[in-house]
Amino acid sequence: MSGRLLVIAAGGTGGHMFPAQALAEEMLSRGWRVKLSTDERGARYAGAFPEAVVREVVASATFARGGLAGKLAAPLRILSGVLAARRAMRADRPACVIGFGGYPAIPAMTAAWALRLPRLIHEANGVPGRVNRLFATRVNRVACGIWPTALPEGAEAVHTGNPVRAAVRARAATPLPGMDGRLSLLVIGGSQGASLFSKAVPEAVALLPAPLRARLDVAQQVRGEDGGVLARYRELGVAAETAPFFEDVPERLARAHLVISRSGASSVADISAIGRPSVLVPFAAAMDDHQGANARGLVGAGAAVALSESALTPEALAGHIAAILTSPEKAAAMADAARAEGRPDAHLRLAGLVEALSEGRAAAPSEGNAP
Repeated sequence: MSGRLLVIAAGGTGGHMFPAQALAEEMLSRGWRVKLSTDERGARYAGAFPEAVVREVVASATFARGGLAGKLAAPLRILSGVLAARRAMRADRPACVIGFGGYPAIPAMTAAWALRLPRLIHEANGVPGRVNRLFATRVNRVACGIWPTALPEGAEAVHTGNPVRAAVRARAATPLPGMDGRLSLLVIGGSQGASLFSKAVPEAVALLPAPLRARLDVAQQVRGEDGGVLARYRELGVAAETAPFFEDVPERLARAHLVISRSGASSVADISAIGRPSVLVPFAAAMDDHQGANARGLVGAGAAVALSESALTPEALAGHIAAILTSPEKAAAMADAARAEGRPDAHLRLAGLVEALSEGRAAAPSEGNAP
């Protein structure tokens, strides 16, 4: 086998997998070999990774689910995964190991610590998750997607930004479409936003001045049970399209004049890279309010408005929609500010950090107590 090996350890959510996929694509283009270390659930979410990426399934577990029996069995499953990952790394020694968070990342990151391999983690959110917090002081570097990130004392942080998919990079810095004709409103929320937005957005649109409402083209993600959303738009005479999931979000972002979204790390990165005005509604139940932290950069730059869930009334939302879509100057300024916050080259920054660590061009590994 030729080429240096990078092991990517990641869990099975888009917030972990999208940046991991972007890095995998870049490292392959640089002649590296890439393995994805994850558990059975994570492997099911890895379908978009390049075929050249080797999937390595190891046992892992969370302490947060599964009842008493699951919690008692979790340490044994994790230990089994650590031993398997360690055997694999001894047989085919990685030049670097990177974790993207989630419990499936624990075995590979622990094995990398035990073998004293060059290692780092990528934290997509402004507040790290439990697993990344655990490893933050036990790796060479923490690559941060949001700046600043609230890391444990002693962690060595670098601001790389959040890698975005090639389809987003292809549309990076797309100029805001002209606003003298149809106006495109994109509403993306995923499973943690669709129901909330299904109630609030159509009623906010109903409160808009009739001339503005008549110019709208709405594309909104909805849950399967929210079929009444499209009917409500039809009642209002608004051109609308709804679906549980849009496969072409980057294209829709490029066409949009305004985006209403949760402030998950990947969504914020995509909105910033392409450069669009947005109304962000942080997920209230997110651990340590990390979605609120994710939104602060865009809000502080004047690129976005943040509304808490409790403040997301039709009246408040209608006011923000109207203020942005009736002012081309305001919309353009917000789009420019979003673009200035974006880091569409984050995958290159992260890849460069991986190569620097593998070549010893960074500080020696932190050798604290084993996690």
